[in-house]
Amino acid sequence: MQRARSKLFDILLAVWTGLFAPALAILWICGSPERGVRAGSRLWARGVLVGLKWFVGLTYLERDRHNIPDEPCLIIANHQSTWETLAFLVLFPNVAIIAKQELLTIPIFSWFLRKSPMILIDRESGSKAVRKMIDESRTALAQGRSVLIFPEGSRKPASEPIEFKRGVELLYTKLDRVVLPVALNSGLFWEPNRSYKRAGTISVSYLSPIEPGLPGNDFTRKAEQLLEAERRISRPSYPLRNCPDNASAAPMIMS
Repeated sequence: MQRARSKLFDILLAVWTGLFAPALAILWICGSPERGVRAGSRLWARGVLVGLKWFVGLTYLERDRHNIPDEPCLIIANHQSTWETLAFLVLFPNVAIIAKQELLTIPIFSWFLRKSPMILIDRESGSKAVRKMIDESRTALAQGRSVLIFPEGSRKPASEPIEFKRGVELLYTKLDRVVLPVALNSGLFWEPNRSYKRAGTISVSYLSPIEPGLPGNDFTRKAEQLLEAERRISRPSYPLRNCPDNASAAPMIMS
């Protein structure tokens, strides 16, 4: 039954995404205004989360929202699933996500990535990619947008220890901003290599912010330890009455 529910969601996701083709055309005619594009992407993501709740039985619970800084910040999160790349559009409406350029091959979705705009990096370009990431992150922060990066670089199974790539250390030292670590256990329910999605409640935990000014290696060690400690205590849970289309309600958290 769970496999069938998951497959039905996959079909409806394709249909829901296709319905945004006319919206894309309208936004293009209007000059692709960034606010309009971001509003459209949030609407799409909310629809996906509602679909997961009703067809798969997969919801989420946010914890410790009081840890979210009042000012734009650097958000770091462990990466276990496709789920968080969608959910962050709802949890942080104006976030600028640092994403791999390969995502530009996805129809419709790639247009929204370009026009939101997100920070798209060609990981094969080495130091050039790092400079682009830092420069565009500074621009986003200056515009009042928080910046999100998945420091592990790619999705990892929920059972694997957390280990950062070096890029996040450079961002921390160059941006001089408060860092919000967000811990997720989405891989327990939506695994990259599993053919179906499980029902349950994803935990999104906003951990204690890390202030700027630490040496880069000290920051990396502290951030990894915070996320790893939360990963070790994460366990599957049964669905709660927590609706994805009310992401601002407390108590909820996403990690």
